[in-house]
Amino acid sequence: MSSLTVAAVQTSPAFGCVDANLDQALALIPGGCDLAVLPELFATGYQFRSRDEVAAFAEDLGPGTVAGPVVTRLGAHAAATGTTLVAGLVERDGPRLFNSAVLLRPDGTHDAYRKVHLFLDEKLLFDPGDRPFPVFRACGTTVGLMICFDWIFPEAARSLALGGAKVIAHPCNLVLPWCQEAMVTRCLENAVHAVTANRVGCEDRTGSELVFSGGSQVVAPRGERLARLPSTGTGAAVARIEPGTPDTQLTLRNDVLGDRRPGLYRG
Repeated sequence: MSSLTVAAVQTSPAFGCVDANLDQALALIPGGCDLAVLPELFATGYQFRSRDEVAAFAEDLGPGTVAGPVVTRLGAHAAATGTTLVAGLVERDGPRLFNSAVLLRPDGTHDAYRKVHLFLDEKLLFDPGDRPFPVFRACGTTVGLMICFDWIFPEAARSLALGGAKVIAHPCNLVLPWCQEAMVTRCLENAVHAVTANRVGCEDRTGSELVFSGGSQVVAPRGERLARLPSTGTGAAVARIEPGTPDTQLTLRNDVLGDRRPGLYRG
């Protein structure tokens, strides 16, 4: 597939209203998309009060498990529309709880990523991701997954690029002001596309108000913003991209990946 239509879907969920949040999100996905990315924890809301509350919304993603309401609805939408979906949800694996992103293909298969870099109170609520940053075959290309605060660690996007990702799907619940700008650099330094899907609105369930910054966007490998939404309001940032062989050649004599010298780096 030489080109894809991708969408970063920007929602405004109400905490705990899973069915209504799913209805809203699915209605915002434009028809004809090859890949649509929904925000982090888009169906449940973000500001959990306890680990027990997290567990009440968790879904099993492992082989042979029964799909929960979020995966069921997303899978049905993917099958009906031919759109590959990436979305954030709470994953249960035995006693462990993960802030995860699931990738669902129209053929009914799915894969998942568990958030590696937990933000603020997430460290009290979730288990940290225990797997490397993954790259999956989907919608005729290679899609890498990262979640929200992973953006501040250059190693996250670089790991995906080195793993062969041509598109980074990036579900978010952003409250810090820098991510949207930083993702321009992440795309430039790794020669990848990125689809960052954020939410809007606010939550104040713990006495500490969180205001979410919107700005969902699609960024190209040279740092161009192909589509971007404002900081308020719901919708979808839609762009046509061509995720062919990554053009890592920055100048006649410089390659952003080929010129790396890992033996001289710390870390």
